[in-house]
Amino acid sequence: MTTAAPAGRPANPNFSSGPTTKRPGWSLDALNGAALGRSHRSKAGKAKLREAIDLTREVLEVPATHRIAIVPGSDTGAVEMAMWSLLGARGVEVLAWESFGAIWVTDAVKQLRLPNTKASVAEFGKLPDLAAVDFDNDVIFTFNGTTSGVRVPNHDWIPADRAGLTICDATSAAFAMELDYDKLDVVTFSWQKVMGGEAAHGILIMGPRAVERLESFTPAWPLPKLFRMTKNGKIDEGLFEGETINTPSMLCVEDYIDTLNWGKSVGGLKGLIARADATAKVVYDFVARTPWLGVLAEDRATWSNTGVCLVFTDPAVAALPKAEQAEFAKAFVALLEREGVAFDFGSYRDAPPGLRIWCGATVEASDVEALLPWLEWAYAQLTPKLAKAA
Repeated sequence: MTTAAPAGRPANPNFSSGPTTKRPGWSLDALNGAALGRSHRSKAGKAKLREAIDLTREVLEVPATHRIAIVPGSDTGAVEMAMWSLLGARGVEVLAWESFGAIWVTDAVKQLRLPNTKASVAEFGKLPDLAAVDFDNDVIFTFNGTTSGVRVPNHDWIPADRAGLTICDATSAAFAMELDYDKLDVVTFSWQKVMGGEAAHGILIMGPRAVERLESFTPAWPLPKLFRMTKNGKIDEGLFEGETINTPSMLCVEDYIDTLNWGKSVGGLKGLIARADATAKVVYDFVARTPWLGVLAEDRATWSNTGVCLVFTDPAVAALPKAEQAEFAKAFVALLEREGVAFDFGSYRDAPPGLRIWCGATVEASDVEALLPWLEWAYAQLTPKLAKAA
């Protein structure tokens, strides 16, 4: 293995899993049409917000039966709006196999303190037993585990005749994976994941069954203003037409609109999925021929095409105590950051030590290809130190 630094470099070294890199060719000029200095309640402001909603529907192919709202608090705000507004009518099952799914378990068990709540939790790299899920309950799950690189392989495990609702956190799946809206009563995501948007804004998509629950059930707890989606017992239709609950950033709205239009230009949803698939394949093919790296997700059918999570399989690294494995991973990432080759590609703080390379639609496969020799180089720089320590 050579210790010479590779000649080539990624044109874009940003591999963060959130906020993710901007679309190819993005510049500040993309924001020139923003409704700056205008009220979000003005005719111009409402038109921009409505455009963002309409483009979301078009690019994601959301059926007309489902309502779309722009909400505060990113994906977290969207999920918690759904949980605090819809849960309590029946039992709840929360599925978790990574950090953010674990947050929804905490919300249901420790914050809402819902009776008849079951947490089905799997360790990093695995899924819970999906066949054992009881859909008489309301079911909450992440479609793609941002911090584990584990996704649900399909929608077949969700019955069409379910009694409960499905609430799906799709923040690192939307725009990169097929979502079956007939099987998903609530879908949430944030702009800063697959589409590289700016932070603090979330999208809440609600199907007819969720709307029916909203209008027929009143939770036992008080709802903060930011979570209120009804007026006089009926859904607030204005919320789903761009009348946001609080003040959004019109600059961020313009950025989202720009990226949605870019998504249309590369073939819409199918084109975006194809881009993510192609980029992720570059990483997975590299891992297949690299003995010191492995995929955190154990089942190939669950491999993510966005946040690809890798672990060090070198026995010298695997034999280290967990804290020292984490230090090795940090040193690996820091080395390439100092070289200006790759930024923010370490594993999430709760995940097993390793690497997390974002491969969503805004990432160019050529940039990932240029990164891979640098991974080999960093490994060659660091492993002799392990041998000396031993």
